[in-house]
This record gives sequence, C-alpha cells and structure tokens, in this order.
Amino acid sequence: MPSYLVQASYSTDALRLLIKRPEDRTDVVRKAVEKLGGKLVGLWLSFGDQDVVAIIEMPNNVSAAGLALAIGAGGALKSTKTTPLLTIDEGLAALKKAATSGYSAITGRR
Repeated sequence: MPSYLVQASYSTDALRLLIKRPEDRTDVVRKAVEKLGGKLVGLWLSFGDQDVVAIIEMPNNVSAAGLALAIGAGGALKSTKTTPLLTIDEGLAALKKAATSGYSAITGRR
C-alpha cells in the first residue's frame, strides 16, 4: 500500500483549545484513515513550521486526497501538506526510467 507523509499546522484557535484542554488526537486520525481503507503508521507532534507529522498508508492517491480534504475542511488546521513517499525500490525504478526518458535539459549551448 502506498505511503504518505502528512504535515499539518494547527490554527491559532485550535492551539488555544488544545492548550486549554490537551487531547490526544491519534485515535481520531486513526479511525478516519482506517475508514478510508488505510493504516496510520505513526503520528507525532513536532517543532517548527509543522505542529503534527504523520506517516499513513492509503490504498491510492484518491483515498489520500479524500483524507486530506476531510481534515482540511474541519477548520482546525491553518495548513496541511500530503507528500507521496516512494520505497527505495520504487525510487530506484524511477531513476532507471529517468535514464531512458530521452529528456534533454536546457544547457545554453547550441
């Protein structure tokens, strides 16, 4: 099953509510992921631009997009980003495909 990196930042209002009443959102996220046919691999709080980082497995891009849309529509996040992840084998296969693509870069030479 394809893996995805999900990064999210809470809105100011959501952070205010979480500070007032801390809540572990892992089960809420897990249930939503599973309802769309996926698996929550892990969920972490983080420093920096992102408040939450998750690794999820989803059946396909449509399911991953559905989850991202549902979470985004909830209003608790000021931003969210979902990044498809490749296994090492998939990355190697992509590199091999790139070598056979016939693409030529702009070089400034004629």
